[in-house]
Amino acid sequence: MAIQAALQPRMTTLIRSLGALGGNADSGLILNGPVIGSSLAASAGVRSVSLVNTGPSALEGSAAVSKVEDFLNAGGVPFITYEESARPGGSRILITLDKSNAPHIVALMSADVVDYLSALGAPIVIDEDLTKAEYLMLVSSLYGRAIADEIREAMIHAAIDFPRPITSIRGGTAIGSRAQFDISLLDILVLETPLSWEIFW
Repeated sequence: MAIQAALQPRMTTLIRSLGALGGNADSGLILNGPVIGSSLAASAGVRSVSLVNTGPSALEGSAAVSKVEDFLNAGGVPFITYEESARPGGSRILITLDKSNAPHIVALMSADVVDYLSALGAPIVIDEDLTKAEYLMLVSSLYGRAIADEIREAMIHAAIDFPRPITSIRGGTAIGSRAQFDISLLDILVLETPLSWEIFW
């Protein structure tokens, strides 16, 4: 499975701003492909992973999962449902993010990212029940409107190549066997409403 992920410029700016507020030196990389790849490669059921940086906040590469069941059950991945079939259109993956599985999502983040989001009072990290408007008001009162605006407009871009052409997709767009997603950072940080993506191939 081929993987591409990139943070859009506003999100990169946001993370650098948070690091500066915390007094952290700029390491140059926002997404560290080799480090993320090594972490993923250590997961049960994963045969191989190769991720390289194509920029400070962009990476690409591939991952091969030899035993999907082992991978999904390792450490508990309660937000992914996977079904495999040899019939075109019969394979399916469903990803659902909501407040009940938020702790599992946080567990996949690096310690630095969790620290930044804790400092920002992100509901997904501090387990607070806030609306998006309430959260942005909180950030604005603590750090100013500029940071709140960055969070409001930040997007995560991701693309995944599947083994066969995609026959149906919800929550993204498909071109042949590639699924592409533009995901609002604010939606993930607050989870005011559940988020879900479903792909059939």
